[in-house]
Amino acid sequence: MHGAVKSPVGRRATRALFVLAFLIYVADLVTKVLAVRFIDPADPVSIVGDTVTLTLVRNPGAAFSMATGMTWLLTIVAIGVVIGVIKIGRTLQSRWWALGLGLVLGGALGNLTDRLFRSPGPLQGHVVDFVSVGWWPVFNVADSAIVCGAILLVALTVFGIEPNGSRSTKSDTTGKESRQ
Repeated sequence: MHGAVKSPVGRRATRALFVLAFLIYVADLVTKVLAVRFIDPADPVSIVGDTVTLTLVRNPGAAFSMATGMTWLLTIVAIGVVIGVIKIGRTLQSRWWALGLGLVLGGALGNLTDRLFRSPGPLQGHVVDFVSVGWWPVFNVADSAIVCGAILLVALTVFGIEPNGSRSTKSDTTGKESRQ
């Protein structure tokens, strides 16, 4: 879209992406600060019996504590995700893609902030996780946003909805696309 004037739908979609990302980021940051301040790692807070608890964990790895020795690589990947989402976001025409990408961007920024500014140091910081539900690994607001956003983006892709708002179908042999 170099030099092209962006449509009002596109401007609204891009604005929605960044507003949602900001809200997710702030919610993640505030909840992590509160978790660190009020939850004793040795004394989980029961919300619904033993099924839902607030349990403070510092996670050096990715989801499910995978790649715990590669925190620096996870930081670089998160930076790449942020750059990629911002680049795609500037060309958006689909509100649904804006929603999915906004969730992913806000979550990626939340966990990236931990990796950059929490101990043990820059590019190696441990992510603060604090929500424990049943057998599921402990997570945070950013993790939830990333997972929900990723699921939405996969669904949009499966149903043929493109970031530019067009819809492609497998039965469409003429190459024409309809606008969403």
